[in-house]
Amino acid sequence: MTNCNLRCLFCQNYPISQLGTGNIVTVHELASGMIALQRRGAHNINWVTPTHMAPLLMEALLIARKKGMDLPVVYNCGGYESLEMLRLWDGIVDIYMPDMKYSDAENARKYSGIGDYPTHNRTAILEMHRQVGNLMVDGEGIATMGLLVRHLVLPFDLSGTEEILRFLAEEVSRDTYVSLMSQYFPAFHATKIPRLSEPLTRKGYRRAIDFLEHFRLEAGWVQT
Repeated sequence: MTNCNLRCLFCQNYPISQLGTGNIVTVHELASGMIALQRRGAHNINWVTPTHMAPLLMEALLIARKKGMDLPVVYNCGGYESLEMLRLWDGIVDIYMPDMKYSDAENARKYSGIGDYPTHNRTAILEMHRQVGNLMVDGEGIATMGLLVRHLVLPFDLSGTEEILRFLAEEVSRDTYVSLMSQYFPAFHATKIPRLSEPLTRKGYRRAIDFLEHFRLEAGWVQT
């Protein structure tokens, strides 16, 4: 979805999320798009950055469901969510795929413009897990329901990886699926910001993997 409720200075997809690149469609056109994807053999309907479009997406999904669209819905978000809105999605969203970007409020404020991100992020993760539980996959390895958390490791540990993984292991579930991402590169405004202007090092990512192993979070993916 065009635009975003975060303002990450390093956004890896900034032409869409920050510059507004995209096309205007009606809810009926969006519903037709979901149906077309099902006919083409898609495994799910994956809404990327849906938060600020939630009411319209709910309307489009209702239209699509009435016309026979029965694929799982993936809520693929930045992790800064309203608890009130999430509760409205209970029983509707099948797979939650949120980011956990920061454990430190000051870094969240400085680099994404959201000082209360860690608090709302953790509350959202707990609610998502309450609704759908740990990720479940079928015999072909395709996700059908559950929670998958993404964490982009930032240079100089600006993301606070250790505390995020501790939270998942101790307060959510050791069986939480985690995608530990290493693909950070200085994008958007990051090229002019100290520390963000440098790429993630192999040593920095290896340290993040060590934390993953320390907390015995064994489900999910790392990158090499």
